Amino acid sequence: MSKRTRRTTLSVGAGVVAAALVTVAAVQFNAQPAGAVDCNNFWVATDGNDAAKGTEKEPWRTVTRARDEIRNKQLNQRMNCDITVNLKAGEYPVASTIDLDQRDSGMNGHRVIYRSVDGPGKATLEGAEEITGWTPYKDGIYKAKVDASKPFYTLFEDGKRATNARYPNRAADDTWSPYLTSILYEEDKMDVHNWLWGKPGDWDPSWDLSQASVTIWSGGSWSWFTDTIPLLDTNFKKTQTTLKYFTRFAMVNSRGGSRYYFQNSLSFLDQPGEYYLDYKAGEVYYKPRGGTMDGVKVLRPTVKTVLNLAGTSAQDRLHDVTFDGLGVKYSDFVSWYRVGWNAPGDSGVEHKYPEYDRQIELPRNRFGAITLTNTSNIDLSRLHLSDTGYTGIFLLFANDHTRITDSLLENIGNDGIKVEGGWPGEGDLSNHHTFSNLFIDHIGELVPGDAAGIELMDTGSNTVTNVEVKHSARYGISLESRPEVKDPDQYESGNTFKYIKLEEMGLDSGDMGAFYTYGVDNQEPHPIQNTVDQMVIGDVIPDPSMPDAGGTRGVHMDAGGCGFAISNVQVGKVTDQKYQSYQCNQVTNADWEAGFDASKMEYDKIGVLPGFPYDVAGR
Repeated sequence: MSKRTRRTTLSVGAGVVAAALVTVAAVQFNAQPAGAVDCNNFWVATDGNDAAKGTEKEPWRTVTRARDEIRNKQLNQRMNCDITVNLKAGEYPVASTIDLDQRDSGMNGHRVIYRSVDGPGKATLEGAEEITGWTPYKDGIYKAKVDASKPFYTLFEDGKRATNARYPNRAADDTWSPYLTSILYEEDKMDVHNWLWGKPGDWDPSWDLSQASVTIWSGGSWSWFTDTIPLLDTNFKKTQTTLKYFTRFAMVNSRGGSRYYFQNSLSFLDQPGEYYLDYKAGEVYYKPRGGTMDGVKVLRPTVKTVLNLAGTSAQDRLHDVTFDGLGVKYSDFVSWYRVGWNAPGDSGVEHKYPEYDRQIELPRNRFGAITLTNTSNIDLSRLHLSDTGYTGIFLLFANDHTRITDSLLENIGNDGIKVEGGWPGEGDLSNHHTFSNLFIDHIGELVPGDAAGIELMDTGSNTVTNVEVKHSARYGISLESRPEVKDPDQYESGNTFKYIKLEEMGLDSGDMGAFYTYGVDNQEPHPIQNTVDQMVIGDVIPDPSMPDAGGTRGVHMDAGGCGFAISNVQVGKVTDQKYQSYQCNQVTNADWEAGFDASKMEYDKIGVLPGFPYDVAGR
């Protein structure tokens, strides 16, 4: 029987599910079955030795040593209870990605558990290393040598992301504006994707742009996606530069220019907390926030992915593994970024719906600080995931029954959690995931365009409950396909969203909703296939520079977005409509309709649950 026919809509109340998850987690992670004296328990510590015995008194030093012990001795092939790897408190440097595959699975109904034994967030896997050898340069700037053969694309000072030196300077550490705006130089250049013209006088001819890049909301008056692309050459007389790769949309749309800023030039390094990397010379320049490098720890990322969990195929999956209470901190960005291919068929692979080429990430951008591919029954619980260069957790293609629960995700380069099920009409690969009791704060720091706290694409029968998302340039939660896809080829049915809180959404984009769907269930008769209940959305107000006339919304069911039962929803201030949709959904007790009854809102259950393992009070 196919997975498509086996999928069922979950009928248990979301609050009961969330409470059950917490209870199960407590039993699963803190207790062993009868006879546990025979279970394998291994220990890892920052002062351990991989030549040691792996006991509590003689721990190993690395997670990979514990993995190899289980794998090479095939300890998981004869499991009669869980195997537990206990990581003691401390910071564990990750110089290369930690890989687990199908050989590392739990067996016989038991699990392999990697846990922070001293409590949530106490043992942290850090994908970064310290830069040392700083010497004064000038104007409060310091410089240090780095390995030119190992470039990196973000930087951190004492646990806080540094800003790649840019022009114009950003207004604050957690905003993306202000911007410059491109212009239409000649009438026949309306549709160009790799030539950027600025307003005369906006660029200083003394700038060195030889290693610079541009971050741009391409599409002119649209503010839908951002591209970050290196410059090839610049003509200051014409205020024109050529980009190394095409942007998603043209630089000008309806005669309106695109917002942009330049970055990575020593000419721009004038603010505390900014850095410039000379890729050719292997030198990094930094202006510390406190004015001195004394006692300052500057970290450069060493990996794009800290944990890579991947079976060899959809038929041979990694399964029944738990990561409990771990911190995962620091990962890298990419040398350039654009969302998807520019035209249907550009992937070079024949697909039933080639239009999806424009929706899916390019192969080079399909990763997260934690990446799952070809997995089943993976638990990620009580995590503290922070300071990522790109997406926090990326579920790519064939994954089922992933549970991400009771976790804090913050300061994320792109999406907090992204699920990508693959091309529609070619197999239902990703389903039955649970995302519960999550606090996701400050997302899209390096990719503001299209970033979401949770982004679900071509995936169904998922439960999203007790989730708070805060501070996003664009979305809080999104469910997306393509409007061309026929219903039998879409895999987005059976999703439940309940007890959701979205705050500070749409901070720098337009034609959006804090809760957003795209191209879902476009064909009549639009049976109810997805539910949204008990959701509070705060004000959705963009930066004043945002030009999109589409405005911001609380709930936007775009290019379809049909077959939803939406109930008990409250939305703050918006610049357009609180709710925009075709007449194809069932709406009950929403505050954009007459007769809204606030007494039906279960405010005490919305957002993260009492007993959340991290202190997020007052955020």
